[in-house]
Amino acid sequence: MPGDKSISHRAAIIAALARGTSRIDNLSTSEDCAATIRCLKALGVSIEQRGPEVLVQSTGILTAPSAPLDCGNSGTTMRLLAGILAGQGFESILTGDKSLRSRPMQRIIEPLTMMGAGISSVDGHAPLAIRGGPLNPIEYELLMASAQVKSCILLAGLNADGRTRVVEKQTTRDHTERILRWFQTHVETGNGEREGDRFASVTGPARFAACDVNIPGDVSSAAYFVAAAAMLDGSSVEIANVGLNPTRTLFLEQMRAFGFSIKTDDSIKTDDLRDDSNEPRGTIRISGARAFSRMREADDALTLHSALIPQLIDELPLLAVVGSQIDGGIEIRDAAELRVKESDRIAATVAGLRAMGAEVEEFAGGLKVTGPTRLRGAQIASRGDHRIAMSFSVAALIAEGETEINDAECVAVSFPEFFDLLDSIVER
Repeated sequence: MPGDKSISHRAAIIAALARGTSRIDNLSTSEDCAATIRCLKALGVSIEQRGPEVLVQSTGILTAPSAPLDCGNSGTTMRLLAGILAGQGFESILTGDKSLRSRPMQRIIEPLTMMGAGISSVDGHAPLAIRGGPLNPIEYELLMASAQVKSCILLAGLNADGRTRVVEKQTTRDHTERILRWFQTHVETGNGEREGDRFASVTGPARFAACDVNIPGDVSSAAYFVAAAAMLDGSSVEIANVGLNPTRTLFLEQMRAFGFSIKTDDSIKTDDLRDDSNEPRGTIRISGARAFSRMREADDALTLHSALIPQLIDELPLLAVVGSQIDGGIEIRDAAELRVKESDRIAATVAGLRAMGAEVEEFAGGLKVTGPTRLRGAQIASRGDHRIAMSFSVAALIAEGETEINDAECVAVSFPEFFDLLDSIVER
């Protein structure tokens, strides 16, 4: 798998804030991460690509950009950089493509304004004009489960005078905390005062030195191959050097709960599971199982909701596809955040599954798919969303007849190699 996209963003940004030269191995090839690199270069950071390695040279001090910073389609780039720029002694503008400019940014504007940054927007959307300067530390309780918002506040806290603490009611991915620790920055994490709460905190102003980072393979990208191999009888696939961070592996656990044969190094007790750059990684092994539609005894839909959703947010469209093939189907609730991703992923998933012959009910915050259903080939509108295009590529493999996915080149946002890699392992 290509390098993990979430970790790659964070590694490049933290390396840009560190003094010295950091070597990043296996940085994501995605267009999203390329946008982060472009923005960092525009902020005066020297970044050089050497094959699979990226060298980041920095004094630890950013300089004012000469033009607006174009984040492309990357919400992660915009939200994380906003946290960094809020503490800089200059003005900057963050913008992006039409899709990104439609995505909600008030969720980061509010805490950054509380810290003392001056931010103007277009009704809570980009472009964001940021007037940076000295910041005050805050304690902030996340209004929704969002690793991007949490990370934005923690990164701003690196330039605040004192302790910045973020409390979350539902656990989100913890790559920012891990990469900060890898760069020898003091980060505290633990249980909050209320049952189920978690917190993360940093103390600023923080200064740290460069170090080398090795990025594991992207487990969210691997998910499409996991699902395809699991549902196609007779398949056998191994995916090596994949990130197995516990906040990212719930998809694999759900697939096992469906009855599919999926093993990771931690589940088969080998010595392959290891930590590198403070991120666990290992091998995933998938075997296609016969009669997968009869894996579960219950006829009721398996429901995914509440605390499960933040850790499955990227894979929910794919899980809806898988759900169309299991007894009772699948129901997804409390996932209204899917409405404000690169597309309205609830509407896009519902439309695609209906086009392929599945019975689907749509809710404000989710959907319900009846299963098992024999899918048929169809015309699928990706709506320019990489997750939709890849999810329905998996659906196409198990459907009868030909499927055509419009605007399929959008997969380059996260996984430019997707179709070539898929083509290389599918038997004719």
